[in-house]
Amino acid sequence: MEKLIQEFSSNISEALEIAAKVTIVKPGHEIKNIVICGMGGSGIGGKIVSQWVQNYCPVPVLSVQEYTLPAFVDKHTLVIGSSYSGNTEETLFALEDAKDRGAAIIGICSGGALEQFCKANNYPYVIVPGGNPPRTALAFSLVQLCNIFLQLGYAQKSILNEISNGKVLIDAELIHIKSEAMRVAKALQKRTIAVYAGSAYEGITIRAKQQFNENSKELCWQHVIPEMNHNELVGWGGGDNRYACLFIQTGDLTMRNQKRFDISIERTKSKTDKVEVIEAKGATIVEKSIYLIHLIDWISLYLSDLKHGDPIEIEIIDYLKAELGKIK
Repeated sequence: MEKLIQEFSSNISEALEIAAKVTIVKPGHEIKNIVICGMGGSGIGGKIVSQWVQNYCPVPVLSVQEYTLPAFVDKHTLVIGSSYSGNTEETLFALEDAKDRGAAIIGICSGGALEQFCKANNYPYVIVPGGNPPRTALAFSLVQLCNIFLQLGYAQKSILNEISNGKVLIDAELIHIKSEAMRVAKALQKRTIAVYAGSAYEGITIRAKQQFNENSKELCWQHVIPEMNHNELVGWGGGDNRYACLFIQTGDLTMRNQKRFDISIERTKSKTDKVEVIEAKGATIVEKSIYLIHLIDWISLYLSDLKHGDPIEIEIIDYLKAELGKIK
């Protein structure tokens, strides 16, 4: 896992090279909405990218983690199926649903049933390198999703350059990132973790939860400001030192939300002795997100190391898939 996390930067470079060779043909029907289907490490890319483009994309974008699609999906919907293995059953079911409704479909995978589905139905698809845990291949889904959005006119023209800038940033900051990650991991160990950030970074907080779940084998929850101020902040009235908070400071909150952020830190500090703040670096939400993804990946690895765990092991998920495979 250490090697795979280290390769995040080179994965970005490789993903950008793949994107440069891909041409996305505009769907035949007018697109009025976009749905991105994907689960776990494959699906989180859809959530993150939908937030990166939300101030530029002229149509609504929804990230779906289910077997079925919303009722509005029709021939005016672009459905992007992202499955690293190509065999994620929820995504494959959703794409069959999309096909039946006449939606435009694009696949992102390393092969498997999704590639065969796209070939059989003449749907465009992008192949990425396979063979690793999906959560370590985030760079590939992020870049390919951004490239699809860019080529179809649904993203800012600078988005791939911003990803490239993020890669340069994490390379330059790697020593600091690893040092900061170890500091934070030591503070969070043996605690249930709550992760908080501004709402524009909800995808990053979900990614953090997923990495603490899978790599660190720790329970975790996440929420965003300002919504957390309307419910969860009250819940901290029952907080104690079993819990730790990880606040993500991004430097781009509105004045009122920054005040909410600061007060939330102050109040949670009265309920637990472990409240940590990590600060994003970068000039844009894309660059800051790349930085935070890499920092949080290292934190999750070091948390595993501190408890002498195995960050690769996902035996319970393998068991679940095997049991589902028995259903005819």
